[in-house]
Amino acid sequence: MYRTIRTGSSRTPTIVAAVGASPNRLPRNLTRLDKSVDGALSTALVRPGFDGKRGEIVFGDESAVLIGLGDIDTLDAQALRDLGGRLIKALYRARVKAVQIEVAASIRAKVLSTDAVGQALAEGLVLGNWKMEAYRGTAAKGDAADGVLMISSSDAATRGGLRRGVILGNATNEARRVGATPPNVSNPPWMAKQARALARNTKITTRVISATELKKQGFGGLTAVGQGSDSPPCLVVMEHKPARAKKGVHLVLVGKTVTYDTGGYSLKINNGMKGMKYDMCGGAAVLGAMQALDALKVPVHVTGVLACAENMVSGNAYRPDDIITMYNGVTVEVTNTDAEGRLVLADALAYSCKKLNPTHLMNAATLTGGVVVALGEWCAGLWCGDDGFRRTLEHAADSTGERLWRLPLWKEHRDFMRSRHADLWNSGPRRAAHPIQGAAFLSFFVDEDVPWAHVDIAGPATTDFALPTAAIGPTGFGTRLMAETAARLAH
Repeated sequence: MYRTIRTGSSRTPTIVAAVGASPNRLPRNLTRLDKSVDGALSTALVRPGFDGKRGEIVFGDESAVLIGLGDIDTLDAQALRDLGGRLIKALYRARVKAVQIEVAASIRAKVLSTDAVGQALAEGLVLGNWKMEAYRGTAAKGDAADGVLMISSSDAATRGGLRRGVILGNATNEARRVGATPPNVSNPPWMAKQARALARNTKITTRVISATELKKQGFGGLTAVGQGSDSPPCLVVMEHKPARAKKGVHLVLVGKTVTYDTGGYSLKINNGMKGMKYDMCGGAAVLGAMQALDALKVPVHVTGVLACAENMVSGNAYRPDDIITMYNGVTVEVTNTDAEGRLVLADALAYSCKKLNPTHLMNAATLTGGVVVALGEWCAGLWCGDDGFRRTLEHAADSTGERLWRLPLWKEHRDFMRSRHADLWNSGPRRAAHPIQGAAFLSFFVDEDVPWAHVDIAGPATTDFALPTAAIGPTGFGTRLMAETAARLAH
């Protein structure tokens, strides 16, 4: 894969154009472009086996590539992202160093706008290019990432879309890098360092509330979950506040950042602990979203909050039957130390409501296995009682291809979370409505007048099989969703 992908012109780019299914001849709007590459697009069109089906890629020669769009009327942004993910691999195999994207010429505006075409393709190119390179050793197979790919277009709207797509793709890949980092490196202090590094290179401000301060200020959940580890918990607060931010809007993004989850004394068994380094993917997505918001200069006030802890077993670890007092004074009976994510999130949500004054509050978390049973890896669960905010999120999800499915949260669910010996228990005695239990618990830590969305990303946060835009491992799900949500609130 390429070491990096950038937007910018080059003297001798390879032309990338597209056609729909079963073209008899090159479309008229590509004839001038074809002449500029000495008929290489026409040559590609008649290559044996190419008939314009979606995802087909063929080289005319080193100066031109033709890609198939299939039925153009059914085309959407996700199809173009997948196409970009396939294209990047073909370009790398051919050692192409610069491309000029002219795909929008073949897509009617009522199907997708020109800038949307550029953005989706660029996202696909960048997402499809990612792989974890930090831990290559002397026995590594395949080539290390190498070289730079420059992408451009003759069309100004496409160029704008390409730029946004590269920024959003890079932000998602940053979330993937953080998520894929092994737990012997990634711990709460390391996460704080990543946030501080982002602040040094951007206009984002970052502060960290230490474990000592957490305990002093009454963060009972975050303190309890992290107290069994030699790596102390912390709360990271990142702020994007541009000078011309839209007045009256403050979006707070909260990410579950459990850097490793053994389950605590409710220990994960039967190899259930493998992959628990990904239990911080909600926090990684928030980090990536903050990077994107700064690079895109989105004119809205956004604060990212990472609730960082490592859930370990030791003589100092918290136990089932413990009763802890949370940041907002709610008492919680611990029935399951493996239901730790809602404890760290609850403190962070209560803190956000009390100290940050959000107009909109959203959290992302790999919270429950139950949501994976319900929805699989194809979408995240959504709980949001505010219709306006929910519509904003759903429109953002439609735009980014990061699907959401709304689930209920009723009084009965909240009542089910009430404990016999404290205000609440962190996990009910039965697995009934298992993914909703997490949402119901968290609802006690959000002010009723704050529009709030809980997004359980346990399914799509990782993938066990390679996709056009995702290698096996963390997907960065939620990064683009949160950035797009902020952008929509800015209008």
